[in-house]
This record gives sequence, structure tokens and C-alpha cells, in this order.
Amino acid sequence: AWNRIAALLALAAIGLHLVSRYGLHHGPGAASLPLWVAIVAGGVPLLYALSRQAWRRQFGADFLAGLSIATAAIMGELLVATIIVLMLSGGQALEDLATRRASAVLRALARRMPSIAHRFEDGGQAAARDIAVNDIRVGDRLIVYPHEICPVDGTVLAGSGTMDESFLTGEPFRIRKVAGSQVISGALNEDAALTLVADKLAVDSRYARIMRVMRAAEEQPPAIRRLADRLGAFYTPLALAIAAAAWLATGDAMRFLAVLVIATPCPLLLAIPVAIIGAISLAAKRGIVIKRPVVLEQVGQVHTMFFDKTGTLTYGEPVVTELVPLGGADAEAALALSASLEQFSKHPLASAILGHARAGGLALQPVENIRERPGEGLRGSVGGHSVTVTGRKKLPAAQAAALPPSLSGLERIVVVDGAPAALLRFHDRPRAESQSFIGHLAPKHQVRELMLLSGDRDAEAQYLAALVGIQDVRAGLAPEEKLAIVRERTAQAATLYLGDGINDAPAMLAATVGVAFGQSSDITAEAAGAVILEADLGKVDELLHIGIRMRRIALESAVGGMALSALGMVFAAFGLLPPLWGAIGQEGIDLLAVLNAIRAAAPGKVLRDF
Repeated sequence: AWNRIAALLALAAIGLHLVSRYGLHHGPGAASLPLWVAIVAGGVPLLYALSRQAWRRQFGADFLAGLSIATAAIMGELLVATIIVLMLSGGQALEDLATRRASAVLRALARRMPSIAHRFEDGGQAAARDIAVNDIRVGDRLIVYPHEICPVDGTVLAGSGTMDESFLTGEPFRIRKVAGSQVISGALNEDAALTLVADKLAVDSRYARIMRVMRAAEEQPPAIRRLADRLGAFYTPLALAIAAAAWLATGDAMRFLAVLVIATPCPLLLAIPVAIIGAISLAAKRGIVIKRPVVLEQVGQVHTMFFDKTGTLTYGEPVVTELVPLGGADAEAALALSASLEQFSKHPLASAILGHARAGGLALQPVENIRERPGEGLRGSVGGHSVTVTGRKKLPAAQAAALPPSLSGLERIVVVDGAPAALLRFHDRPRAESQSFIGHLAPKHQVRELMLLSGDRDAEAQYLAALVGIQDVRAGLAPEEKLAIVRERTAQAATLYLGDGINDAPAMLAATVGVAFGQSSDITAEAAGAVILEADLGKVDELLHIGIRMRRIALESAVGGMALSALGMVFAAFGLLPPLWGAIGQEGIDLLAVLNAIRAAAPGKVLRDF
């Protein structure tokens, strides 16, 4: 907020000075009063920060700008000092406006978690009463209504329905809950009221643990050196050396000021923010929201990329991947019978079975006597046959022993007239572009390490990794385990984490670049530095290209401007460029640098290359 105030104050001061001096023809003293106000208000905080940097031996671009402000003010060049205040505070204000604090992630987490729970009193004989979530005790009987968030970890006592746990666990499918099922805090109850007993206090439940991991990630962000700081690290000592040499050789302090004025790193302070803002605008037009501008500087330097599985490299929806005939039966006929039943079911796998049958052109038949008791599977009469769709654990021991071995993914058994007729295997379907996207990262973007980090089961993660071409797979990970892996790699090289679930948010904060994929979670979007609004891996590639192009244009503008300034410093050191003409020359250099930086807003010829 102070940067915006200082920028506006400096702009107003310059306007008042020009009107007073040249419009109203006031004397230099009266006309300079607004400039002094801007210099004191904007310069004093800057000089305080400058002194702290000097104490830590950090001499970046803003150090030289602060020194220029102080020197210009001491030598009476107030307009020059105020212009530098405007450039410095204005550039920082632009970046502040484009940046959201990471603490917003914790606020988003807190907003999502319910503050009220419904507890049965008097042993469940009375109606449920609303209580604060923090008042829940272990052993309390609670009811979670449809479309509510589960407040604590617990066990279902009564009711049957589905819960969406994908944002928390990484499991891609809606999970059916019946009596005896475990439920976790933060999961969304979808279609039926569930009565449960609290197994943990709210502060000890899964969702609260993620919040603690998130807070730890926020308190230890990755150390990132900005582009302007790296360039300023060598430019600042060079400018100071030339200015000091000119002063010492001639004894003329005006030469010291002249060198500093022409050396003021406005190409760094203006051209780089302008290039970043232009790239932010271009990304927005492509459906990519840049929340932290530093992402654009870093994304082209990434050497390690982490991927979540569910909803990122996959669609997050189960599909039938294998249909196995059993006992010599006609598997397609069994599929048609099961699909006829599933059109009346709310089971999470029902749509996958229906979709597979329709894709094969199978006709559905009339159904009678449908029954779907919790834990017993789906039963009914179809075309004169008794049909059951269930799991292998529900079959008699002799029939279960004759089945093929369990593999990765989920499965369902179709039983026709008492005999197993077909086995259906399900997997989370990989995105059509996943393999080609993964395959092009090393040759096109010099990404040296690719890693799949998933909360899903190892068999599922390995199955997907083999399809898309990732060798390094870490599965069954809790959020804190993902965070530890990302921190370790980020300490070695620039990293990018791509994910879409709440359990990905801490790792996103710890990575050099965190990218949220799709619009599935506001919490994940808050944690990320960039948000891909459309669930398309091609947009991730566009982000890489936009960042690489922005960095190249920013370097052209900054380095080109500094080269011209260095030439001007030589002239100033030899007394050929007084401070006034140095300020005019610096403005011309700034104009050229900014005009070149504006090109970052224009789309390049190639924004994706796979």
C-alpha cells in the first residue's frame, strides 16, 4: 500500500512543480516544495531499506536508485530525485498489485472448513443440535447432511451415500460410504445424510493437519533471486566505481552526480515490470492467471517438474479399461446386462459401465426388481436373467478363488444367474495430451527430472506413469511427504509443481513455481503462482513459452538499457554530460527500454510445441 501512495505522491509532486514553476512562474523555492514532500515521504523509507541492505552487503538495483535519490537531493537536483522515487515506487506498486499474499491460502482453507456440526444429544433420541466444530468430542454421534463438508474424521454408523475425497486423498473416484466406512474431515458429502461417530477431535483430523502443513510451507518459502537483483548485483558496483573514479580524479562532485543520474537503473526498475505486466496480460488472454509475477521469471529456468496424478495427468473419472470373460460366458452380453442395471444406480462406477456399453453399441434391456442394499452390490432381473454387480469379496469363497488375480485399479464382477460372467476393470483415464506433453519437456524445455507425486495407491500411480512416460513415481503420499520431497529438490534447482487438489497446496507453496490446474479448488488456486483455468496441458506449455519469451524480452530491454547507460557514464565521467543532460539522456534510454518491453504483451509465433 505504501508503494502506491509514494508513487501517487511523486506523480502529483512532479505535476504541481511543473505547474508552479512554468505555469504560475513561482520561484524555485516555492515550486520545489512539492518535490521535497515527495522525496521525504518516498525517499526516507527507501533510504532506511537501503541502509539495511548495505548492512547485509546486498547491493541490488534499488540500492543504486536510493543512492541516486540521496545524491540528487543533496545537490539540489530535486526533480531528478522525485522522478527516481516515482520510477522505483511505481514499479514496486505494479508488482504488489499483481501479487497475492500466500496467507490467503490459509484463509481459503478456513473458509472451506465448516464452523458448525450437527450432534445428537441424549444417546441419539433427540434431534441433532448445532454445535461449534471445536466442541466435538471423540465418541460424539454426528450427522452430515448432503452437500456438507465432513467436520471430523470418523466412522459411519448409519446411512449410505458417496463422498468426494479426491481433493484430499488423490483418489480419483467418489467413495461409497456405508455403515463401518471411514470418513475424513474436509470431504464433501454428496447425496445422502450420514450418521457417524467422531474418531478424532477437529484439531487432530486430516483437514486440520493439512492446514498445519500449509502454514509450515508458508513460513519457509523457497529463496528466489529476482532477475533485476541479479543484474543489479554487477551493474551497481560498476556505476559506483565509475562515479567515484570521476570524482576522485577531478575533484568535481557534479561528475559523481552526473554519472549516478545517467546510471540510475530505470531499465531494470521499469522495463522488467513492464515486460512482466505485458506477459501477465497475454497469459490472461490465453486462460492463464498469473498470481505471482516472479513465476514468469522462473518458469523458463525449471529443471525439475512434479506432477500430481488425479485431475492433472488424468481426467479424474473412472473408465472401463478391461472386460474379462469368466467361465466361458459372453463378456459383452454380461456387460449389456450390467449396464441395464447401472442406469438406475448412483454408484460411482455406474456411469463408467454405461459409457463403455454405449460406446460398444450395446442395447439396454428392461429391468425389474432392482435392489441396491449397502455393501451387497446391485441386483435385478434383466431379460429373464438374475444379474448382480458386486465386488469379489462378496462372492462365495469358491467363486472368488477362481477369479483372475487383482491388478491395479478398481474392479466389479458381473454375476449372471448365480455364476460369475465377466470382470470389469477400471482406471482413471489419462488425458489425451499427457504422453506427448511429458515427452517433449526434456528435448524442448531442458527439464532434467520428472516425478509423479500421488496420494493414490502405488499400483494406480505406476499404471499411469507407464502410460505417460514418467519413471520416477512416489505414491501413497500424505501432504507433508509431498512437501518434504519438493523442498529437498527445490534446494538443489528450480522446480515446478503442477496439481489440482487441496493436498497439493503445501507442495505448490514450497516449489519455485506452483501451478494450479483447472478450477477445481479455490485453495489450490490461492497457493499457486499461476492458475490454468482450462484443464488442458497445452496451456501449461503456453505458460512455459510466455515466461521464456518474457524473460528474453526483459533481458534485452534491461541489458540494452544498461549498456547505453554505461556509455553515458563514460561521457559523464569525462565531463561531457552534465546532470541535466544525463537526466534527459536517461529518459530517452528508459523510453527505448520500455517500448521494447511492451512487446511481451504480443503473442509470439509459437506458444506450444508438442
